[in-house]
Amino acid sequence: MTTKSSAAAARATVYGYPRQGPARELKKAIEGYWKGRVGADTLRSTAAGLRRANWHELADAGIGEVPTGDFSLYDHVLDATVMVGAIPERHRSAVEADALDGYFAMARGTQDMAPLEMTKWFDTNYHYLVPELGPGTVFTADSTKQVAELKEALALGLPARPVLVGPVTYLLLAKPAPGVAADFEPLTLLDRLLPVYAEVLADLREAGAEWVQLDEPALAQDRTPAELNAAGRAYRDLGALTDRPKMLVASYFDRLGDALPVLAGAPVEGLALDFTERAAANLDALAAVGGLPGKRLVAGVVNGRNIWVDDLEKSLATLGTLLGLADRVDVAASCSLLHVPVDTALERDIEPQILRWLAFARQKTAEIATLARGLTQGPDTISAQLAANRADLASRTTSALTRDPAVRARTASVTAADARRAQPYAERAAAERGSLGLPLLPTTTIGSFPQTAELRTARAGLRAGRIDAAAYEERVRAEIQEVIAFQEKAGLDVLVHGEPERNDMVQYFAEQLTGYLATQHGWVQSYGTRYVRPPILAGDISRPEPMTVRWTTYAQSLTGRPVKGMLTGPVTMLAWSFVRDDQPLADTARQVALALRDEVNDLEAAGTSVIQVDEPALRETLPLRAADHAAYLAWATEAFRLTTSGVRPDTQVHTHMCYAEFGDIVRAIDELDADVISLEAARSHMQVARELAAHGYPREAGPGVYDIHSPRVPGAGEAAALLRKGLEAIPAERLWVNPDCGLKTRGWPETRASLENLVAAARTVRGELSAS
Repeated sequence: MTTKSSAAAARATVYGYPRQGPARELKKAIEGYWKGRVGADTLRSTAAGLRRANWHELADAGIGEVPTGDFSLYDHVLDATVMVGAIPERHRSAVEADALDGYFAMARGTQDMAPLEMTKWFDTNYHYLVPELGPGTVFTADSTKQVAELKEALALGLPARPVLVGPVTYLLLAKPAPGVAADFEPLTLLDRLLPVYAEVLADLREAGAEWVQLDEPALAQDRTPAELNAAGRAYRDLGALTDRPKMLVASYFDRLGDALPVLAGAPVEGLALDFTERAAANLDALAAVGGLPGKRLVAGVVNGRNIWVDDLEKSLATLGTLLGLADRVDVAASCSLLHVPVDTALERDIEPQILRWLAFARQKTAEIATLARGLTQGPDTISAQLAANRADLASRTTSALTRDPAVRARTASVTAADARRAQPYAERAAAERGSLGLPLLPTTTIGSFPQTAELRTARAGLRAGRIDAAAYEERVRAEIQEVIAFQEKAGLDVLVHGEPERNDMVQYFAEQLTGYLATQHGWVQSYGTRYVRPPILAGDISRPEPMTVRWTTYAQSLTGRPVKGMLTGPVTMLAWSFVRDDQPLADTARQVALALRDEVNDLEAAGTSVIQVDEPALRETLPLRAADHAAYLAWATEAFRLTTSGVRPDTQVHTHMCYAEFGDIVRAIDELDADVISLEAARSHMQVARELAAHGYPREAGPGVYDIHSPRVPGAGEAAALLRKGLEAIPAERLWVNPDCGLKTRGWPETRASLENLVAAARTVRGELSAS
């Protein structure tokens, strides 16, 4: 192991930090601005205060180089779009009239203009706004934000490193703009984009940047020789610039593969690589290319995506191995800490011993600083921290929470037949049509309805003890009554109860399953001002009692139309939780699936004829490398079928997915064997319908016609036009009409208007079909 005399002082750093503040101050300020209660200057002041607090916290923890530019009012990819001047034509006038309002118009849309499409950031639960580019795109540099935030940090006397989305990743994440040929490849614009990056780099150097980080996570995916050549050319050209800071090219989320020798040979001063378990191959690959002589290596050894304490001795050993492969080795998390909550110290309801198993952003920065000190000065200087870490790891391994013999015995007894419906789809479809009697182009929603102020007040009152459980349940009943009455009046065919009792589609179930832990302040950004509290899956999973039957059957008692039972599927329960890392994901998925299977069977026994098991995370959890896809999809689709395969042939099973690229999992969607699937399609103009058709998907599908992530109300004509597009790919007898996603984040006025327009669109198109 290295000692103080044998290694340069290792610097601790991070690539990014949670933006929201410990009490979600940013969310409150932005939403206050949208509602006109907070002025632009106050919003900017709040954001600046949060940045300062983050930088001071990082510096106090021992982080020797703080990131700038990672902070965002909505999304860092949107910030990159602004930086390179790639403003869509429909948004240009809004941006020119008011930069802040125009920025939010690109993110959220307005009644008169659609927002940018939104999709998942690689295989995380963070969503980014997709750049829209075309042959006519003109890039212009605007480094205002990046320079200003760098100067803020430098004015505090802190060593700072601006972080930018790299040019290759930016183009690979982009899509053809509306009206541009679908086969247009944004990467062909690289030579046009690089001079803009050169100008930004020069501006940052002039502002005082010694280093600039360019993030290229897209290179951790499978890339063609042409794409790798483009990456090599990009960093050859940028590296040849004389008026620039030193460049640190960062990649994360998986192994770099063929991109590693490209980046290692580029004329840049440093690389930042992921060395956690999923990217462990980077170590041998780096050695195989001869390391990084004369360059800086930032080693991402602390997992930036999970919340478990690091194995410090293991990470220290990895760092020791890396010392011989670069001129300088610094220590970091594997990726931005954007993906974890802020601080475990805010949690009061988790048992102290269990809390010691956990590391949120603040604890991870302490781990990074500890490792940097141990790498520089030797392990003896951190012996107390290593001993405490060993004790925490051992405590988790031996805890009764993590192992339940009954759950393990049941999981071990699962057979292949348990994960298959007894009847083929054609027989089931006939039985379901006879049972449900639905019209052509049946209408439905995805599950949740707006959570009213009265409901939120009641939930807060229950937590604070101001009202009792009976009063809260009376509020829930009133909400369900309103939701059912509206749906009947609007003319929807398959109803939902609106989920007023649910705080979150994963947390609600996690709180009722053994093996899960809930946090009070573990907020993580999903998109914009939407934050979620992922539960912590720490032990073996079982379901002590029914979770949804009571409210579903109550809703069904209010109407003669079918009411869907609504569950979150096993893959999404894992993907939107912080999952145990001490056993294979496939084993954990089967445990969750069996618990949900019991719920599905109880719903059916209680008279529920349509049951929806949502799997919006199926695509986002897909490994980045194609070589890993088959194994993942095998256990993921099996887990869904294990959840749903115990029902009768006349019980209709639905699933739902949203905001992901579906084309490369169409075969897996088929393997789910759901009777009906609803998918996001409004922002992508029915692209998924075409993908299903190209695959020959044989079941029913509802590509969304209402973009619920925008406040705008789509007109009936707009929804009808999307339906007609859908009919070009999916026969009318198999096409459903629904929104893109749940309506929890929307208000009642826009929801009422949008769903009334949706039903009107379905009636219009039905009429056209009957007349043809």
